[in-house]
This record gives sequence, structure tokens and C-alpha cells, in this order.
Amino acid sequence: MTKNIIITLMQKNTNPFYITTTLPYVNSDLHIGHAMELVRADTMARAAKLMGREVFFNTGSDEHGIKIFQKATERGITAQEHVDEYSARFKSLLPKLHISPDVNFIRTTDKHHIKAAQEFWKQCAANGYIYKKKYSGLYCKGCEMFVTEKDLVDGGCPHHPGQDLEAIEEENYFFKYSDFQKKLLELYHNNPTFVVPESRQKEITAFVKQGLEDFSISRLVEKMPWGIPVPDDDEHVMYVWFDALINYVAAIGWPDDMKTYEKFTTEGMLQICGKDNLQQQAARWQAMLMSVGLKTSQRILVNGFINSGGQKMSKSVGNVINPQDIIEEYGAEALRYYLLAELSQFEDGDFTMDAFHGAYTAHLVNGIGNLTNRVLKMAESNLDEKVVLATDEEIKDYIQSSDVMRLLFQDSLTIKLAAENIFKKISDLDQVIQEKEPFKLVKNEDTKGEGVSIITELVQELYKITHLLEPFLPETSKFVIAAIREQKKPEEPLFARVER
Repeated sequence: MTKNIIITLMQKNTNPFYITTTLPYVNSDLHIGHAMELVRADTMARAAKLMGREVFFNTGSDEHGIKIFQKATERGITAQEHVDEYSARFKSLLPKLHISPDVNFIRTTDKHHIKAAQEFWKQCAANGYIYKKKYSGLYCKGCEMFVTEKDLVDGGCPHHPGQDLEAIEEENYFFKYSDFQKKLLELYHNNPTFVVPESRQKEITAFVKQGLEDFSISRLVEKMPWGIPVPDDDEHVMYVWFDALINYVAAIGWPDDMKTYEKFTTEGMLQICGKDNLQQQAARWQAMLMSVGLKTSQRILVNGFINSGGQKMSKSVGNVINPQDIIEEYGAEALRYYLLAELSQFEDGDFTMDAFHGAYTAHLVNGIGNLTNRVLKMAESNLDEKVVLATDEEIKDYIQSSDVMRLLFQDSLTIKLAAENIFKKISDLDQVIQEKEPFKLVKNEDTKGEGVSIITELVQELYKITHLLEPFLPETSKFVIAAIREQKKPEEPLFARVER
């Protein structure tokens, strides 16, 4: 398929676009990994809007389960009081990260979500995929999941090493996960880019090929009362993972507003998650959707983890990065830049303040910030008239045909490469100034015309590039576009120098 055909297909795609993050679990404060997932999803949502698509962007808070119940008990407050407090904290971070103001924020304690979860249960049971049995197994409190023998690493949970597993024996409801092995493998085979990156698609395929075990989807109220009641059985509440995943369809209206649900599942949902959520999002949730006859997701975009100084972030090690601290010192746009353009998208990334500061200085202070100042200073000082800028229609064509949008919306979903592409364009403009020195050419009568022409082209190119920047750095884009339209050098630097 040639690039021109790809562009034509992109231009024709006006289908509504639905993207959702996982829901942060409200047993502790938001961390840098949450911020990364939110910012990456926000970038995709904003880019889809630039392409002219109607967008539903969903996030929220996961508010049931044993960890929350225990945390509230430790604090001497009710579980509802605890989740109300932490959900508000989570929600308050969204504008600080410059997340789209129209983002949908769903809570799993919302009445609509509870109703949707109970209806989902009823339909799943009616279709024969829920049954009750006595069960004993090893339970990881960190994951809030039972861990099978084949999943153990050195006798423990692979995602929470060093934490003791709890032996649990009780009667629970179970989901017939084992019935969906063939259907899931067909889903992966028919959609080779269903999970991105390819390595995660291979990983989940290999996992499902090993065989699937039915999993528990309820807890006894007498042991853990904080959950959504199981329909027609007041002795059980829903298992947090079964309940929480249903938010993805509840958010877009299911089961009451089917018109909205159908609209935003025209292509299915694009989900962003961490690699520790691969099984839940790409296999369990897809099987659950199949069990009630709903459309499976469109794509699952899987992030790596963020380490610090080569180690997993830990309070005991003292290497935890708090996103709010970075925002206070450097600003949200700086944090967005680093999460989008510097950290590895699919493998584990490493976040240190030294590396962050270096990137901030090189690409924001000395990059887009300095370029904007230089170009507009040259224009203001040397051009007799304002530069004629691209029309809205020309900007739209430029965006739709750009490599940035191709990288974001074709099979690779490479947000990092798309960000790098924009900053390469910015670097190229800076290189034009270094090589051609238009600020010198305009001082010589013989070369003034050439200098004016170069400065004009710089203004025009910067204007177009800055529109591409909007999904990544929305406030920066807005600032630079306004300055270019005025064609005056900003009085204050776009990015101030920070001393360390």
C-alpha cells in the first residue's frame, strides 16, 4: 500500500473514535505511570479530533476491592469516604496534566456503572457462562487476583515479588473462561495487530494457547463487603476485576443508551494499559465481551513500566517520581514532552531527574522555545508586512497528510515516533537558520530579498508544525500559534531555564 493510498484512507475515516485508559485503583496516590498512560491517551484523543473525528475519551477511578476496604479500615473511615477522597485527588490531576477538558471520568461506584455491571452479570449468567463452586487457591493482594501454579515466579506473584500469597478456600461464582480459548485465538489470528506492540500480541497468544482456567468472579460479603452486589445473591459481591472492566462499555451508555454505545464502537474501543494488565485487557475482558455478545475491542496498546535509575520505583529505595512535583517546578508541558518523546513507549523506560532536566533544556528551552523566539524576532525586525499564513483548510490537509498522523493511526500506533517526528521538524528549521543565517542576509542590500524569503518560509513552516504539536503539547501549541498570528516575539520565554 503506497503512502498516498494510506493518506486517502485516513482522510476518509470519519468514524467516531473511542479511547480509554485503565482506571487507576484508589488505594494510593497517582504516580508517574498513571500520568504516562493519561498523557498518551490524551494525545491520541486530541489527534483524532484534529482529523475531524468525534471522540469519546474515557478514564476514571477503580473503587472496589479488598485493598480499598482494608485501607479505609486502617484509616478509621468508611470505604465510601476513602474512595470519594482519592477519586477527587485523581480527578484534580487531569487539568494539571493538560488533559482534554471534555474527558469522561467514570467511577465504579457511580449508579450507572453499578447498574451496567449487574446487567452484564445477568446476561453472562443467562448465556451459561457463570457457575458456582467451592475453590481453594493462592491469592495475590497486590493484583487482587488468584495466581495459578504455572504463573508463579520463585514461588510468588511475578508482579509483586516478595509479597506473601494468601491461601483462600471458599465458595465463589466462576466465569467460564476456559470456553473462550478458541475464540480468543481466532481473534488474535484474524487481527495480527490487535495488541501493540507485536511482542505483546505473541505473549498473549502463547498464554492463551497454554489453556485457560475458569476464574472466580465473586467474594463472600462476610469476608469482603465492599463491592457491587451479585444479582439475586446477597451473600456475594462482584470480584473487583470483573466489575471494573465493565466501565469501558458503561461509559459509552451500555446498556441503556445503545445509540451512543453503537456510535462509539463502530470501530471498537482503543484501550491503553500497562504490561501487567495484558492478560486482563487482551484476554479476560475480550472473553467477557464475547460472553454477552458485545463487540470486542479494536486495539490494545500496551505500555512498558517506568523505572528510575535502573530500578523499580519504591519509597524504600527513595527513587519515586511524583508527577505533581515535576509540574510545579517545570510545568505540565515539560512532563508531557518527556513522557511522550523521551521514554520508551513499549519497553520499560528509565526516568531520572537529571535525564529529564537535560531533555527539557535541550528540546524545550533551546528547541521549540528558542526557535519561536528567533523566528518571530527576525520577522518582527525585518518584514514590512505580516506573513500570509496557511488557511484553516490548508492546515487541515497538512495535518491529515502528515507522517505524524500516519504514525499515530496506522498499525504501529507509535506515539513516541510521532513526537520525535515533530521535534525533528523543529530541529530542521533551526538548522536552516544556522546554515543560511537569514538574520545576516537581510542586512545586505544584495541579499535582503533572499533573507526575507527565508524568514517568511520559517514563519510559515513553524505555523504548520505547531498545529501538529497540539495533541502532544496543547498549551505550547496554543501559545506559539497566537504569537505567530501576531508575528511578535513573546515577551516571556516559552520555557524558562531551570537551574539544578
